[in-house]
Amino acid sequence: MPQGHPGTPRLLRKLNDRAALELLLSIGPLTRAELGEHTGLSKVTSGQLLARLEERGLVAISGERPGGRGPNAALYAVVPSSAYVAGLEVLPGSVTAGVADITGTVVAQRTVDVAGSVDPVKAVHAAVRRVCDEAGISLAKLRALVIGTRGVVDPRTGDVRFSFDLPAWHAGVLADLRAALGSSVMIENDVNLAALAEHSHGAARGVEDFVLVWAGVGQGLGVMLGSRLHRGFTGGAGEIGWLPVPGEPLPVDVTAPQSGSFQRLVGLAAVTGLAREHGVPPAPTAAEIVRTAVTEGHEPFLDALALRLAIGVTAVTVVLDPRLVVLSGDVGRAGGPALATRVEDAVARICPSRPRVTVTEVPGAPVLRGALTAALAQAREEVFSSTVDA
Repeated sequence: MPQGHPGTPRLLRKLNDRAALELLLSIGPLTRAELGEHTGLSKVTSGQLLARLEERGLVAISGERPGGRGPNAALYAVVPSSAYVAGLEVLPGSVTAGVADITGTVVAQRTVDVAGSVDPVKAVHAAVRRVCDEAGISLAKLRALVIGTRGVVDPRTGDVRFSFDLPAWHAGVLADLRAALGSSVMIENDVNLAALAEHSHGAARGVEDFVLVWAGVGQGLGVMLGSRLHRGFTGGAGEIGWLPVPGEPLPVDVTAPQSGSFQRLVGLAAVTGLAREHGVPPAPTAAEIVRTAVTEGHEPFLDALALRLAIGVTAVTVVLDPRLVVLSGDVGRAGGPALATRVEDAVARICPSRPRVTVTEVPGAPVLRGALTAALAQAREEVFSSTVDA
């Protein structure tokens, strides 16, 4: 007599529950019949599924759908308060924290000044406490917390290997954070999170293979291959500031981030020099210089900067051959389409492939948005996979 598979019905219920919740999030409120049409489930099975999720507090009736004859059909939606997540962007002088409900709606955001603080745990805890107070929830309500920070994060341990701008963020900080805020805390490189946000909410929606070039105070690269972040063996993938380029000296001290060859080519000192050469008014930051150049139409300056950026983009393109290159960071945003178009044309002149180059479309703070996106994925995996009793 063949052996049965007692786990199969439970697994099918879990899969159906997960599919239903994802549909309700992506499409919006649905009736029982509409849910059945989208999932292929019968009305009876859809009704049982919704009853189970309603009992768990994950869905609730949110309205009615007017019909023809007979009573209106109840509309079901995911309960926003069924779970909350937090995302953070850590900079040398500040921590910006956001809280989102399970639907992805940001319910609170707060920037906390941490200048002079050398304790990462205290700085993060203060920012999370403040934003949770603003959202009207307790820290215990958070199902996931993702922190975006400059530096290299070891993909094997999840811990920070090193960070030039944040020396207090070093190996061991993840354990300290989890001891204070719970086991759901994760740390991720800031540019990787910006790429994740671009893939979910920006110019790279629906694009499986793309790179995000972060041009700003430092230079970084986020790589998405097959819709998955590529971090490298040690987490060092994307440290494009160290890329050797013609005409620039090789670094003699790898502990000095501004000594990288590509960083020398497109960093603040280089942009300031280009501005002086082409008559663009000086400014304290590279982004302000570029914004002025775009506004006032300093085309020779933009052409020269685009060619320099294209050297880095070309080096990446001949190795990865991405479909899309997204310019982000303060300089990328300031340059906008005027700079992106020039970079695309310059890459086509010096590279056998011609990827499309565009500017970021993620509104607000892309690192924070990426941190919330990663936290939501983690929380939904946990919450949506626990709808059926063992």
